[in-house]
Amino acid sequence: MHNNPTTEALVINETRNWLKNIVLRHNFCPFAHKPFKQETIHYLVSQANEPETIAKALMQALLQLRDSDANTLETTLFITPNCFADFGEYNEFLNVVDLLIEQLHLQGIIQVASFHPDYQFADLSADDVRNYTNRSLYPMFHLILEDSIEQARATHPDVHAIPQTNMNLLEKQGLAETLQQLTTCRQYKG
Repeated sequence: MHNNPTTEALVINETRNWLKNIVLRHNFCPFAHKPFKQETIHYLVSQANEPETIAKALMQALLQLRDSDANTLETTLFITPNCFADFGEYNEFLNVVDLLIEQLHLQGIIQVASFHPDYQFADLSADDVRNYTNRSLYPMFHLILEDSIEQARATHPDVHAIPQTNMNLLEKQGLAETLQQLTTCRQYKG
């Protein structure tokens, strides 16, 4: 019998593998190296399968990040392995996330980046390798302190070039290699 693929420890381990072997290896986010090395990334898994429950847990995660000491908690990966399998539903839920940030008065304090196994940029086809800059093993919301972003931007020569650089790298690498790298982040053979 196989392990439950959504156990919290497994989800966190696979997400760490993805972060290390995809995001950091390819330097998709030049700002992720420091919190990864300093272990100030909080991996928070919600086993909920209802958007309402996810919203409540996400609200708590936002408040926890707001109230944290950036030396111990700089960023949160809020992972939802049992909810938002459909990218359209996930994408719609981002409106709820924006509303939560507004209601909690966190504009300018916390920013959210979105990652999903079927992430698709509006101007790309579903099978375009460039979508993999935002494709992850599980649906997740990356909660980032704006202060951390500003500090990182001050040290990066051209922040606006990062997305295109990432897409160019994936185009050069190709879909087959990209899929293989993503598969190796999984710890089980389902």
